[in-house]
Formats: sequence, structure tokens, C-alpha cells
Amino acid sequence: MSTADAPATVSGADRVVRPRETTPEPVPDGTTFPKLLDQLAERLGDDGVALQEKRYGIWQPITWAGYRRRVRDFAHGLAHLGVRPGDVVAVLGDNRPEWLIGELASQSIGACVVGIYPTSVGEEIVHILTHARVRVVVAEDQEQVDKLIRLWDRLDTVDTVVYYDPRGLEDYDEDYLVEFTAIEEQGRRYEAAHPGWLDEQIASGRSSDVAVICTTSGTTAQPKLAMLSHHNLLSMGRSLMAIDPIAGRDRYASFLPFAWIGEQMLTVACGLQAGFTVSFPEEASTVKADLREIGPSVMFSPPRIWEDMVSQVQVRVAEAGWVKRATFAWGHRMGERVADRRVRGERVPPVQWLLGKVAELVALRPVREQLGLTRLKRGYTGGAPLGPDVFRFFHSIGVNLKQIFGQTEICGIAVAHRDDDVKFNTVGTPIPATEMRIADDGEVLLRSPAVFQGYYLNEDASQEAMDADGWLHTGDAGYLDDDDHLVVIDRAKDVRVSADGTRFSPAFIENKIKFSPYVEEAVVFGGDAGGSTRPYIAAMVTIDMQTVGAWAERAHLSYTTYTDLAQKEAVYRLIAEQIHRANQDLPESIQVRRFLLLHKQLDPDDEEITRTRKVRRGLISDRYGELIEALYGDAESVSVTSTVTYQDGTTAERTIGLKVWSMDGFAPAPRRRRFAWSRRR
Repeated sequence: MSTADAPATVSGADRVVRPRETTPEPVPDGTTFPKLLDQLAERLGDDGVALQEKRYGIWQPITWAGYRRRVRDFAHGLAHLGVRPGDVVAVLGDNRPEWLIGELASQSIGACVVGIYPTSVGEEIVHILTHARVRVVVAEDQEQVDKLIRLWDRLDTVDTVVYYDPRGLEDYDEDYLVEFTAIEEQGRRYEAAHPGWLDEQIASGRSSDVAVICTTSGTTAQPKLAMLSHHNLLSMGRSLMAIDPIAGRDRYASFLPFAWIGEQMLTVACGLQAGFTVSFPEEASTVKADLREIGPSVMFSPPRIWEDMVSQVQVRVAEAGWVKRATFAWGHRMGERVADRRVRGERVPPVQWLLGKVAELVALRPVREQLGLTRLKRGYTGGAPLGPDVFRFFHSIGVNLKQIFGQTEICGIAVAHRDDDVKFNTVGTPIPATEMRIADDGEVLLRSPAVFQGYYLNEDASQEAMDADGWLHTGDAGYLDDDDHLVVIDRAKDVRVSADGTRFSPAFIENKIKFSPYVEEAVVFGGDAGGSTRPYIAAMVTIDMQTVGAWAERAHLSYTTYTDLAQKEAVYRLIAEQIHRANQDLPESIQVRRFLLLHKQLDPDDEEITRTRKVRRGLISDRYGELIEALYGDAESVSVTSTVTYQDGTTAERTIGLKVWSMDGFAPAPRRRRFAWSRRR
């Protein structure tokens, strides 16, 4: 965003902002996740469902007593494998009950877990397993096991791989492979030979023990390993639930990787304190359908999930008949008016309230049902900026979406909106037990019981992240508005100054562009980057293959591949229209003047974006330097050489010509749009 008119509070470095609410009771000394599981199992036994997984179309429940039984079996099995207090157990795979069983079992014997994203490959896996000195890896299935087998000669510390989905692994004969259920069976024998041993281990657990190691985003280098204790996570969970209560009857669907702090935050830190049921969708491809079936009460997802939902609605509305388009357009306007008052805590006038109820019935509730959000009490977004347009859209359809601000090093959350105090351009105010202040250089500093224990085996980085007074240096630039709401500008290192001196956030411009359903990613260049000041703002854009492909079908535009589609003249004009709309809300000096459509999607496997889809700007600038230079030249096209890998493993070099499109003098083609469903601001 433009920060030229940022208030004077940007320099108010010494003022500490504290939460409005009373600090909740501190976490009782000695509380750990395994102890909370024992308490829930004693209280609810076989009467309450702890976990449920959909298999072959049927929900398979695990009661609290059954959950504890399996955790105990696996904990004894890990002890049989030689896992000791202080060791690190890695888990690699999608969300399944075995992921949590492995985590709680490790914690029961004084060890901790480090999660690895299921999409991770090669160097990333080697880095995490080697740096954390992991001996035992719990892997999901054949795909994950194959990755480890290919890397085995480089995994010096690992001696055992435990898999929990045996399909396709029946004929594997590597001696280090063992099935999850076999470890549980070994655990039962170990328990019979060591009665009472595990109870002693659980009882001796301390709140200060490291429970989870979470990888940081790694936008500039290999991810660091942040150590989070039981006390860190539990105190964060208590603080969140002090402003947004979560009860045992609430529903929660776990479909985002447990390697991400956001999933640990709700599933583990809140789940084991509230005692709610955690549901696991059957497959990644069935998440949308399973969400509708579960109807979660609470949900926390990064911006890309919410942006994908908006794209779904936009596409469905565009493809609907004129009656449905008109109905939704009217309902959206009514919902937006009601939402604008509610988020400010204002009274809704009776007539507006009545119209809002009608809109809810005929237009808004059906949309929420399609998205699986009908029962949602609160939704959270964090991990990266969410555009105000997306934020406003969800409130207009009746979804109580709230921005949160935090990072792995503070257990995912430190600042949040309240139900009656939501501002679409802020991330809220500190949650209970959290203090916040803005440093002289505009960096956001945080202090709370949730601040991490440091980076694993990286003392220098730990000291850089925290000062002697316990303040966590977030690396994000921001300021406080008149109501002490935090406005996050961008990562401090990414804030730019345009040619006319306007400070701006590339991420803000990117989010404006990404509000279009046809845009998957956008990377903005310009300002004072790289030791010189670019004369204007330019962008590199990747299209959304699904939505642009559907648009091409309706336009009778033939294409073969992503690259072919992205370089069509009509597609360039389509994206130019989206950028033109985004530019209308931006100061002239930071409007996008030139752009190109990349020949490929940005890929975490190519290290261009992180696993949480944050752009690695430094790598992008180095890898696509020739394309960036073309954006600031006079040429109307630029060539790029790409390596293509075929199914048989052979490769070939291809030279691809990319168009460079200028927005100077561009005007969208006039259209008859009787029913505009979205109002841009």
C-alpha cells in the first residue's frame, strides 16, 4: 500500500500497545499436550469423538479413549526404536490421525516433532532431517517413502522410516522400513515389559519442554527450525480463545499441512484445550465436498484458500443465467451495506436489516453453502497479506472473516480483529497477554508468553530475532492507526520508494491484481530495489489455468498448454483489463505500467515461492533478470529458454517468446454489464 500518508504514530517507537481484555489465567505449570489428552480421555472416554477420518466415503471415528490408547502404543514403540527425551522425530505427509498420534506419542516420551510439508522434495528434506538430527521419520505413503529412498545415501542420521499407508509398499524390502501398526504392536509388547514407565515419562513432562519444531517460511534462504514449547502453544491458544471462545461441540476440519504453524495453532493448541472433534477429509480432491459435509465452526487458512473461494464464486456467477446474476448482485450490495455497519459495531437500521435478511435467504446463504461455510462462526486468515477486496467480499456474504498477524516464532498469532471491530485494511489489535510496539525504523515488535524458544542449533539467528527484553523482531514494517489497529505495510526489507518518493508495498499492489479470478500470482517490480530506482512499476503475472481455461472455452479460443494459453493476445488483453481495474485504486506513481505473462506457474519445487506461497523475491529477481530488464526497456517481446522434461525422463531446450504489454493508453473494451456483482474500492 502507499504509505505516503501514514500517521505520525509510525515514529512513536516507545509507546507499548497492550490488549483491551483482561489477561487470561496463565497455563498451569507442568501442563503438556499428553497430559491434556489423558484428562480428555478420562473425562470423555468412549463417549466423545476425538478424531474422524473419511475413508471410502464413510467417516471413521476415533474416540478420546481410543486416541489415547494409540498414542500410548506408538509412544512405547518409539521407545523400543531408541527415541529418547530431547530427540526429534520427523513427520512427512498429509493430515491423517497418524500424524497427530505420532506427534503426541513423541511428546509423551520427552521428544518433539518437526513437520515436513508433503510437497517438499530434495534439498529441503535433506536440510530439515540433517539439521534436526532426526533418527526416526514417520512418512505417509509410497510417494513420501520413495522420496526418502532416493535421498537415503544423504540422510546420515536417519535409521528408521515408519509409514502409515501401506498401499503399494508390500514388495519393498528396505530393512529400515516398518509399518505404523507394527510399531504400535511392538509398543504393546514394550509396555507389557515396562509397566508404568510411560506414565512416569508423561508425569515428568514440563511446560517448558519443546513440543514442536516448525519451519519458517524461508523466503530468503533455507528455512530455520523454530522451537515451540508446550507453554508457548498453550498460552497462545488460551489468549485466542479468550476473545473467540471455542467449545467442545464446535467442528473443525484439518486439511492444511501440520508442518504449518497455523494448523498446529488450532488443531493442537486449541483442540486439546477445548476438546473438539478434528475431522480429516478423504483426499485433497474431496476437500471442498467434505467441508460442505462437515460444516466447520472455525477455520484458519492462508490467503490463497480464501482467494480461491472468491475465484470459485466469481466464475460461477459469470457462468450463471441473468436472473441468478441479478439476484446475487442485489444480495451482495445489501450484504455489503449491512457488513459495513456491523464491522464498525454500529446499529443496522430496521429497513436495512430486513433487506439484509431477504438477501441472506435468496442470495448469500446459498453461496456460503456451496463453499461449506454455512456453520462458520469465525474464519481467520494469516501468514501473508489478504487484499481488502477479498476481505470485504466475505463479510458481504455473511462470513465473519478476521485478519490475524503473527509468525511461526510467536505460535502464529499475536494480533487479531474482534467480532465488533474489523477494519479491512488492518490486522487488528494485540490478543490478551501480548504487547506490541513500533520501532524507530517502523519494524513491528512483539512480546508475549508465546514467543519461541529460539532456532534449533542456531544461536546467532536466535539472538538476532529476540532482544534482551524479550521483544521479538518480526521483520515486518507497519504503523498504528488512530484506534491502535496495526496496519502492516510489508516485510521491512520489501518496502519500496517510487521515483516520486512515495513509499509503497509491492505485496499490496500484487493483492489488488490477484483479486481477479484470472490471476494466480503477481510479482511487482519497481522503486528503489537493487541499489537503483526504477522509473515506474512493472509486473510479472501468472494466470490461473482453471479460470482462464474456462474463459477461453466460452470465448471459443483454442489452446494446447499453459504456455500457449498465456501468450494468446486475447489473454493478454483479459489480464490487462484486470490490471487496469487494480490501477484505478492506486496513486498514479505506483500504478502498473508494463507487464508480461510468465510462460510457467511459480512453483515451490523450483524454490520460486515457499510452501505457504510467499514469493521469494530475491530468487525471482536473479532467475528472471532478463525478463525484468525487458519490462523496463522499449521491446515489445523477450525470449526465454526453458527446459522441458518429458514423461520418459528426456529433456529438451525450448525458446519461448513472451509479449511485453504496455498499459499506456490502454482502455478496456466497452461492455454491457447490467448486473455488476462486485464493487471495487
